Amino acid sequence: MLRRLSPLDWISLAVLLLYILLRVLAALGRPIPFTSFVGFLVFLAVLYFAIRILPWVRTQLLWRLRSRLIVAYLFIAVVPVVLLLAMAAVGGYLLYLQFGAHLLSDQLNDRISTIATDTDAISDAIEATGAKGGASIGEGVLTHPGISGLLSAARDRGMDLQVFLDRGQQLLKPGTDRFSGLVEFEGKLWLAAAERRRGKNGPVFVMTGMPLTPAVLDSVGSEIGPVQLILLEPAAGRPASGLSLEIDNRLYVPGQQIISNRTLGPPANWFDRRVNGASTLEAVHVEPGADSSPLPVLASFSLRPMTINRQLFTSVGAVGPLLSNLLVLAGIVFLVLEIAALITGVVLTRTITRAVGDLYEATLHVRRGDFSYRVRVHQRDQLGALGDSFNEMTSSVSDLIAEQRQRQRLENEISIAREVQEHLFPRSLPQAPGLQLAAICRPARTVSGDYYDFIRLSPTRIGIAVADISGKGIFAALLMASLQAALRSMAALDGRGGTATLVSRLNDHLFKNTADDRYATFFYAVYDAESSTLTYTNAGHLAPFFVNDAGVQQLDEGGTVVGLFEDAPYTQGTLKVLPGSVLVAFSDGLTEPENVYGEEFGMHRLKEEILRQRNIAPQRLAENLITAAEQWAGTPEQADDITVVVARMG
Repeated sequence: MLRRLSPLDWISLAVLLLYILLRVLAALGRPIPFTSFVGFLVFLAVLYFAIRILPWVRTQLLWRLRSRLIVAYLFIAVVPVVLLLAMAAVGGYLLYLQFGAHLLSDQLNDRISTIATDTDAISDAIEATGAKGGASIGEGVLTHPGISGLLSAARDRGMDLQVFLDRGQQLLKPGTDRFSGLVEFEGKLWLAAAERRRGKNGPVFVMTGMPLTPAVLDSVGSEIGPVQLILLEPAAGRPASGLSLEIDNRLYVPGQQIISNRTLGPPANWFDRRVNGASTLEAVHVEPGADSSPLPVLASFSLRPMTINRQLFTSVGAVGPLLSNLLVLAGIVFLVLEIAALITGVVLTRTITRAVGDLYEATLHVRRGDFSYRVRVHQRDQLGALGDSFNEMTSSVSDLIAEQRQRQRLENEISIAREVQEHLFPRSLPQAPGLQLAAICRPARTVSGDYYDFIRLSPTRIGIAVADISGKGIFAALLMASLQAALRSMAALDGRGGTATLVSRLNDHLFKNTADDRYATFFYAVYDAESSTLTYTNAGHLAPFFVNDAGVQQLDEGGTVVGLFEDAPYTQGTLKVLPGSVLVAFSDGLTEPENVYGEEFGMHRLKEEILRQRNIAPQRLAENLITAAEQWAGTPEQADDITVVVARMG
């Protein structure tokens, strides 16, 4: 180990030894200068050694499978449980925060409702006496026995109710005659209500309220602990110092602060932790001409979860204790399951690591050329079967190597075919006026025998091609490449020639350049947005559906498959494209899925699905058609390639 140390390792080691020497001298009463600087160098040295040792520790720790499984269990089992518990704790905190804010708001709203009721009674009394309005609480109609009796009754209930005439106009929204809520009045928070009544000389405005004081906050329900309200006032500019808060892109500074004198009750148990929360309320200006936007009021409070739980369980009556017992039982079951899972994991780890250790020892013998070594099979399970398989492998290793080479060659061919095919499908969908395109190709295996393409012929003309190649694998991919190259080159040179001519040329090209047993069903259509026409030729392909308001038409005009017969004749059809017309082209993999009774999905059911969903987006229509066929088959296994092309035109 010393021979493997680098010069930087020796320097770091020397710094550590020097620091130890300095500490010893300091303990003997002989302090040395620059000890602090040496301490900083020691910190760097320790950090350096930690970085140097980390790869070695990781290699030694994770080399054994048992250690890797332990680490895997930590990340698979322990970490998710910890995250779930943390999420439950956060969720519980947010839940109790919501409960606390709801209780505080309900308590304030109850008092506001009481004030609104008193305001309505006082307004009735004022309207009955025919008062015009007053300037203060001690004038005029406010001394009327009926009104003074209402105020005395309110004060007997512990409410310092005050009445103001010709105030509260700012609180009433247009078209409303009543208001109740939290208001800002003369720089302080009030619980107030306001009404508009008719007087002899015009409307009379009555505002009744009480200042929000610590005593009012002390009367809030016992479930909530200390409560503090802070009125936030708009800041004229960004303050140089002090607390400021930005809400809805507006800066506020603290104004009036109201702090209750109540205390939070003791916890019921260790889990009954104190929960601190905060919420915002809104206060409205009373003074006319003030900013009409409400002022935020920051409310902070604290509570005990068990107190809230008791209230929640009380709301369900006699079922509450049962729910509590069920929660405790669920926790016990969860703990027992966790312990059982831990014991099971330890046992399985020992079983797996012993079997893997035997296999590792066997591989060492095989690496040295000792193919007569056999793995000890301790138990008859999958690990034991793995040992048997290893023993069989050592007796026929040469055959397995040859088989592996053959498999590698086949995988290379499939990989080549897949790469070829990936470059054949269009990377992006062309755009044309009034045209929406969508296409899906789901191969049954690694390489698909289906092919689709979109070719831009001009700014207003788009070619649409769908084909089903005979054969599978690399041969189908090569034929698809030849078909695509010929199609694109011929379409580029074709100009405005007909689709029948292009398909005929494509047939001659494939017949001359492919084997006799290679062919493809082919459908080719050209949509012309300028003339609103669709010209097509169907070369032995399943007839696509063309749907519009006039009905459904199958596009079967054309001829035989391409590449099989020389000089085969082809014809073309032309359709007038009405607004909202939909073309759906597909391969036989969409119509041939069978259900458990051997019935195919078929063209008729496909037609019904198209008519039912013709008005949805092309991409979603294509996906829904494939889903309908898969649901009909009732099995996730796909027997053949499925290709769907949808074009909405007009």
